[in-house]
Amino acid sequence: MATTYESFCLHTTPEKFYIEACDDGADAVLAIDRVSTEISLTVRKDIPPSDQSQPICGIMGTIRMVAGMYLIVITKKKKVGDLLGHAVWKAVDFDIISYKKTMLHLTDNQMQDNKAFLSMMNHVLQTDSFYFATNYDLTHSLQRLANTSPEFQEMSLLERADQRFVWNGHLLRDLFPQTELHKFAFPVVHGFIIVKPCSINGKLFEWSLISRRSCFRAGVRYYVRGIDTEGHAANFVETEQIVQHNGGKASFVQTRGSIPFYWSQRPNLKYKPKPQINKTVDHLDGFQRHFESQILIYGKQVLLNLINQKGSEKPLELAFDKMVTSLGNSMIKYVAFDFHKECSRMRWHRLQILLDIVAETQDEFGYFLVDADGNVLVQQEGIFRSNCMDCLDRTNVIQSLLARRSLQSQLQRLNVLHVGQQIEDQMDFEKIYKNAWADNANACAKQYAGTGALKTDFTRTGRRTQLGLLVDGWNSMIRYYKNNFSDGFRQDSIDLFLGNYSVDEVDLTTPLRELKDWKFLTLPIIMVVAFSMCIICLLMAGDTWTETLAYVLFWGTASVMTFAVILFNGRDFVDAPKLVQKEKMD
Repeated sequence: MATTYESFCLHTTPEKFYIEACDDGADAVLAIDRVSTEISLTVRKDIPPSDQSQPICGIMGTIRMVAGMYLIVITKKKKVGDLLGHAVWKAVDFDIISYKKTMLHLTDNQMQDNKAFLSMMNHVLQTDSFYFATNYDLTHSLQRLANTSPEFQEMSLLERADQRFVWNGHLLRDLFPQTELHKFAFPVVHGFIIVKPCSINGKLFEWSLISRRSCFRAGVRYYVRGIDTEGHAANFVETEQIVQHNGGKASFVQTRGSIPFYWSQRPNLKYKPKPQINKTVDHLDGFQRHFESQILIYGKQVLLNLINQKGSEKPLELAFDKMVTSLGNSMIKYVAFDFHKECSRMRWHRLQILLDIVAETQDEFGYFLVDADGNVLVQQEGIFRSNCMDCLDRTNVIQSLLARRSLQSQLQRLNVLHVGQQIEDQMDFEKIYKNAWADNANACAKQYAGTGALKTDFTRTGRRTQLGLLVDGWNSMIRYYKNNFSDGFRQDSIDLFLGNYSVDEVDLTTPLRELKDWKFLTLPIIMVVAFSMCIICLLMAGDTWTETLAYVLFWGTASVMTFAVILFNGRDFVDAPKLVQKEKMD
C-alpha cells in the first residue's frame, strides 16, 4: 500500500517554504514559492541556508485569506495507539504561516477581516479530534478496504480516501492534482478514535472505536439540519467498532445523521426553537438521493428514529414515516422509538424494548469478520442509521447498546468469550467500553453542539444519576448560550475551513462588516436601563408606598415589554453566520 512520509522539517526562506522529508533514506523536498504560490518537488541539496527551521508533523494544506495564501502545518501530535499494527496520531497543535512577509499592503479594514478569518481557522483547528495515519487509510471501514482492487491498494492515501471524511480535502486542493507530491500529504479525519489493548479470560485483544464525521453539510447544531440538494445529511457520522485477536479481525459499522429531508430549526432566543419543514421543495427527491447513496455504500438500512412522537418534534416523525412509505424501498425499514417517553422517570431498562425489536434484523445484518489468513468469513449486510434531533445524546446511547450486542457475538466467534459468558460481567473491559463510548459522545457533541454530550452518566455507568441530571442541566445552559450567541462564528469557521466560502483577495469587501439592525443595540440598552431603574426604585423607596409602586410598575412594565419585543424579534439578536450560502440558512 502507498504510504506518506512520517516526519518533516520546515525550512523558511524569504522566497520559499521548503518541507523536507526526514524519513530514513528520503531525499525529497516539497518547495512552495511564496510569491507565485507554485508547488514543486526538489531535493535536499537545493535547500539554501535558512535561519528558520523547525520540525513539523505534517501538512494540513494551504488556504487563501485577505492577506494572501497561508500554509497550515501540524506542529505537535499525540499517539492514539496502533490500529491493526499501524500508528494512529491525533493532531494536537498547528501553525498558520503567511506567504507574505509583511501586511503593509492591507488597509485597516482588510487587516481586521484577515484577523477575523485567521481567528476562524484557529477556532476549527482547536476544536480537537483531528486524526491521521501515514500508512493506513482511516477514511474507510475494514469491510470497504477488504473489497477493493489491487489498483486501489496501490493508490496514494489521498487518491483512495473516502472524500466524505477528508476534512483537509479543500486545504490540499493545490497538491492533489500532482500525484508526485502525495507522499507529503495525508487525509485528516475529524471525529473520535480510541484504541485499547484489552484482556478477557487471559486472552489479549485490541478493541477500537472510530467515528468519522462527514465534511459534507458540516456545521453546528441549529444552523445545519436535514439534507442538502445532493442528499448529504447534517451531522452525518460513521462509527466503526473494531476488534482484533490472534490475527482475526471483526468490524461493526453504524451511522447517524440528521432526519433526511428539508427542515430547519433556526435559533431565536427561545430555549428550543420550533422545527420548520420546508413546504416549497420536493422532499422525496432529496430523500431518495440520500438513501440511494447509503444503500450503495452500506446495503440494507434500518432507520431508528428516536425523536419525541408528540409536541414540536411530532411533525418530523410523521413526515419521516410518510416519506419512507412513499419511497417504498424494500431495502429500508423504519422503526420509530420515542426515547424520552419510554425512558421517562428513570426507566432506562426500557431501552431493551428497542433492542428486542431489532434483534432479529441485527442478527441478519451480522458484522464483518476476517480470519488470520485474510479470508473474509462474514460480511455486514446492512446498517443501523440512528437519529434523534441532534443525532448526539439519545443516538449515542442506542449505538453503544447495539455495538455491545454485536461485540458479544464477535468475541465469542474469536474465542475470547466462553459459551454463556456475557460482556457485562467482564468488569475491567466493561469500564473501558462504557468510558470509550461516553468519550465518543462528548467528542461528537462538542463538534456539533458546542458542549459535551448529555446522558453520558448512563453510557458510563449503565444507570441514570441525579449528578448526571445536574451535569446535563449545566451543559444544556451552555448549549443555549453558544447556540444563540456564538454559533454564527462557529458555522462561518467551518465553512471557511472546508471551502464552502472562499476569500477573494481582489474583492475589497467581505460579508464580515455587515451592519447590525438598530434594534440590536437599542432594545437591550432600553431593557437594561428599565430593569435597573426598577431595582433602584425598590431599593430607594419614595415618600409614599403608592409613589414607589407607581415607579416600580412603570419601569417593570417597560423592561418586560422590551424583553417581549426582543424575544419576538429573536432572530435579529442571535449570532448568525455571515459567510454561509443562503440555501444553508433556509
